[in-house]
Amino acid sequence: MRPPEIDASTEAERRQYIKDTFPCIADCDMCGLCTVFKGKDPELAYADYISGKRSYLDVSGDYR
Repeated sequence: MRPPEIDASTEAERRQYIKDTFPCIADCDMCGLCTVFKGKDPELAYADYISGKRSYLDVSGDYR
């Protein structure tokens, strides 16, 4: 599923997309999301996208 475009979605829809895309499975050794996002919760890592300040791809580029 593609991320919702900022101009065609609500903040709640973007937040839900991040929650659904990067769920915490409570097993950091198996998941690796904490490492990818430099110890941040995905909602914090994508805060600019969720709030509509930056695109999903732009924020994702910060973590490559």
